[in-house]
Parts: sequence; C-alpha cells; structure tokens
Amino acid sequence: MTNLETVRAEKLSRELDSAFRNRADLYRLFLDELTAALGAAKAEAVMVRTIEKRGQEVAAAAFAGFGPNDAPAIGEAFLSVSPDGGRMYPTDVDRGPDHIAFKVKRCPLKDAWVEAGVGEEKLATLCRIAGAFDRGLFEATGVRFDNVTWTPGHGSGCCHIALTNRDA
Repeated sequence: MTNLETVRAEKLSRELDSAFRNRADLYRLFLDELTAALGAAKAEAVMVRTIEKRGQEVAAAAFAGFGPNDAPAIGEAFLSVSPDGGRMYPTDVDRGPDHIAFKVKRCPLKDAWVEAGVGEEKLATLCRIAGAFDRGLFEATGVRFDNVTWTPGHGSGCCHIALTNRDA
C-alpha cells in the first residue's frame, strides 16, 4: 500500500473500533472519500483489505478454540453471535457432519443503501466491501469458505455462505 492508502486504511480501522454503529453510512462515507483520493478500483481494494483484516481479528478472538475441521461449530457460533452489528438474518440452514451452509435473507446494511438512493453499481461495490468482513472472519479459522456475494437488488436472497471442513 502507498502511504495515502495506509493512512486511509488506518482511519477506517479506527472508525470500525469506535462507537459509530451505522455501518451503511460508514462504508459509504469511506468509499466516497477514498474514491476521490485514490480512484474507484484502489478505493474498493483498500476497504476490502481493511475490513477483511478486521474480520480476521474478530475471528482470532471469537473462535480461538476452533480449527479447520470445526466448520459446523464455527457456523453455529456465527449464527448465534451475528457479528458486525447484527446485520445478518440467516434462514434455510443446512447442517451436516462436515459443513454448515446458510442463506441470509435480509440485510439492514443493504436496505439502508437502497433507501438512501444508492445506484446499482455503487450498491454492488458496497455489498462486496461489506462481505469482506465475513470472508476475513471465516478464512481466519482455516475452514473452507464459499461466499456468493450479496446481490445488488433489494429484497431477499442476499447471500449464501457455506463452511466446509478443510479435509472433508
């Protein structure tokens, strides 16, 4: 990262630690600020790396006792704690001995962006950025993680997350 990218990433990381609870506004604010400073592609890359790293840090603390063959247990723990401000509401959970898969039907983050009139292209970018937290969270545990990124439209079927034991 360049010095400017590093400074912006550190600022975003500090904000994620603060009492600022409206992630929708936070992500949108930083995307606008970074896009103006770095351009669209770099802005998204910086935000994804920063938020992914935060997910990894949360996983290190929350799932310290889990390993790469504990996918179902990690998935259940995720469902019970609903990280990042309770933005995920899982349904259609498929549990097996080597995996857990669930669908997230409603995302308050995405709803807030739609209500704010965010366009389809920017909405898709923001959804990719928000999904980075979950990717970092699960990949830090060592399980296999498959995330079908959030769809840009409004309504149900936002994403599917599947966790599988590494050697399954």
